Amino acid sequence: MKKIGIIFAMEEEISAFKEHIHIDKEENIFELHFYEGFSNNNQCIFTVSGVGKVNSARTCQILIDHYKVDIVINVGVAGGINNSLKIGDIIIGEKLVQHDFDITAFNHKLGYIPNVGIYINSDPYLVNLSKKILKNSNYIFYTGTIASGDIFCTDKEQSIKIANEFESLCVEMEGASIAQVCYLCRTPFLVLRCISDVPNNNNVITYEEFLNISSKKIALVLKKILESV
Repeated sequence: MKKIGIIFAMEEEISAFKEHIHIDKEENIFELHFYEGFSNNNQCIFTVSGVGKVNSARTCQILIDHYKVDIVINVGVAGGINNSLKIGDIIIGEKLVQHDFDITAFNHKLGYIPNVGIYINSDPYLVNLSKKILKNSNYIFYTGTIASGDIFCTDKEQSIKIANEFESLCVEMEGASIAQVCYLCRTPFLVLRCISDVPNNNNVITYEEFLNISSKKIALVLKKILESV
């Protein structure tokens, strides 16, 4: 039996997952509400971290320290910044990067974090398991780099810059900070995203329109992974 910590950024995302799991226990820690249940004999502890890198990193550390989880999975929605992506596509984050971490003044490349580097790799087993599951589904998916930062990208030029700088497929606000905590704590992790919007003049409207649909889609993928891990 594995103990799996799952982090969602928003209520819409966790609500979609609750449809697929029976909750056995709930508790509050530092004003975060944690749920516990089982999937195929694996214990799952899941919660809403709140949006942004600090919220997600804090939540990840609690899962590791308090619950002693074996694996951390972060799922949710993201904005597509690769021209080939469409709303509803699934992204497996093979690598994570913080696109807004900037110490270039000290002759480092954009995104470089001391004692960490620029990119952090997800656990290869979890990445390959996700690929196998998605290949057997009807979902269109891609594997590559996910870029995280404390900004909701509405500017197309900014999105193009991030895509070109890091060869990233999508942007969001939590994955790379969770990756950093897991890397430092030597905890295997996986980040999955469903594309909810693409950069254009109406991407905020698009995001709001497709948030629930994308959340339900990624929750179903997560359910299949938890049944197989």
